[in-house]
Amino acid sequence: MGDQPHPLFGGALSAVIPPSFTDISTLRDIPDNQEVFAHSQTDQSLIVELLEYQSQVADQDAARYHFEDIAGSNKAMERVLFRDPVCVKIQRRGEEHSNHSSRPFPAASFSTDILVTFNDPQNISPDSSSASSVGTHREPWTVQDFQRLLQSLTLHDPGLFG
Repeated sequence: MGDQPHPLFGGALSAVIPPSFTDISTLRDIPDNQEVFAHSQTDQSLIVELLEYQSQVADQDAARYHFEDIAGSNKAMERVLFRDPVCVKIQRRGEEHSNHSSRPFPAASFSTDILVTFNDPQNISPDSSSASSVGTHREPWTVQDFQRLLQSLTLHDPGLFG
């Protein structure tokens, strides 16, 4: 898809999605508040999620707030938090994932936070269906791809938020 913006949420938003992506909604049901893309050859994924705006959390702390919630839900064994974007390492079931997250823009006037998450497995469990392709992919997504998605995220229709 290159540098062409990909429509999100029925075209209400758009962003540049890195090459070699699969729209997971073509494979299984995805909640209406999420857009999920997976790299076609790795276990990497990108999630754009609309969440309830957390008015008690300062904008600069929102990604950390939502990510702590995600890390807790995933029973993270290790959490490494960096600045913006936030990075958390999650270890579970013999796999290690680095997750990068950012709140590119709060939509407080719409009572919505937009959370974008980049899941980047560092180790794949031998029991994973992806284990056989480890080391065979030539171009995994990078943090720069994630940052380009964030920088290109554009709101086209505020009606998305109600």
